[in-house]
Amino acid sequence: MVPFNLENGEKKRGVLFGGSGLIGGTIVNYFKTKKPGLVDIRAPSSKKVSLRDCRDIREYLLTVRPDFIINTAIANIDAGSQLTFEVNYLGAINIARAAATLKVPYIFFSSAATLPPGTNLEEADQLPVTARQSNYAKSKLMAEQTLRYMAENSGLDYTVLRLAVVYGSHDHKIQGFHRLLFSIADKSMPFMFTKKGVIHSYSSSRKLPYLIHHMLNNRQEYGGNTYHFVDRDPIELARMILTIKSQLGLSRPKELYVPYTVARAGKNGAKGILRMLTSIGLKTTLPPELMFLGAFYRTQTLSCQRLAASSFIDPFPEETVFSRLPEMISYYLTRWSHQNLISTFDVKPGCDDSIGNSFKLNPQALLDSIHRDGTAPFQDLEDCSLDCLPPKS
Repeated sequence: MVPFNLENGEKKRGVLFGGSGLIGGTIVNYFKTKKPGLVDIRAPSSKKVSLRDCRDIREYLLTVRPDFIINTAIANIDAGSQLTFEVNYLGAINIARAAATLKVPYIFFSSAATLPPGTNLEEADQLPVTARQSNYAKSKLMAEQTLRYMAENSGLDYTVLRLAVVYGSHDHKIQGFHRLLFSIADKSMPFMFTKKGVIHSYSSSRKLPYLIHHMLNNRQEYGGNTYHFVDRDPIELARMILTIKSQLGLSRPKELYVPYTVARAGKNGAKGILRMLTSIGLKTTLPPELMFLGAFYRTQTLSCQRLAASSFIDPFPEETVFSRLPEMISYYLTRWSHQNLISTFDVKPGCDDSIGNSFKLNPQALLDSIHRDGTAPFQDLEDCSLDCLPPKS
């Protein structure tokens, strides 16, 4: 194992793929705001480095020469087989090949989709790769197996982190847990699309950067291993739905449980209607999470004992999805209301909204007012000679 520690020597450089997502964005923000003098974290966009292009990956990583690499990037959850294979599998493996060449740690994010239903599932309870699995699950399973092979045969220093239902704030996409929150807030979930007693594990995005930091500082302990990163206590899905409904003060969804056969028939019927609309030029799609509809009716909880037995100390041991719920509701309702995605709630941010009303109702008058009063040169800069200005950085 290659000796490594973030605190040893000069400022380290890291590369993170997938920085626009909730997980990647949270990790980048942690290193930039909480550890600015410790790590120079780079998060290239897909336009700069395409994970579908081996040359892009090679050239970028060999040019930057990072001290560690993190991969949180995935194709859209409902992407076709070719795109999913190229991004989720080939991209992940080509990054691993570069990491092995540079002899730097590689942290790869995987998913509970690689595991069967059941309770207290351990890291070894991995599904075999089969043709019937979703493209997403297949790609993650294949990537995990190839990373193990590369560790045994190419000396790759890697760690796999499997996540369950991820929750947190500041996600620009509506997916996963946030799709559930959105569906309830938008009153588009009339009944309970689950059954009593179905339990799932949850993963906190806010805690992840602390684990990444610790794992990078302790490669001898964590290198070559897979860990489940989930909260200690799983949660019943029905309880989660009813808690969100209560905190939003809504009357829906009604506590009537839709059987899986009925939910599946409804999903297939909706797909048929959408195909008809597409044929006349109206393009729309179902939420991609509906491919996991069966999971709403099956228990799956992940054991966190391996990670708990390690040297990592949870920075927020009392935090759960329930304790974060008020913060997430406030953040997402404000965001979705401003984006006109929901009209259920009249969100008041607590500031003067006269400018917003003028922009909405009388933009010409607002424009004239700004022309009169808000376009003059800055007086303090006029009073200051160019010599007194700070130099350009």
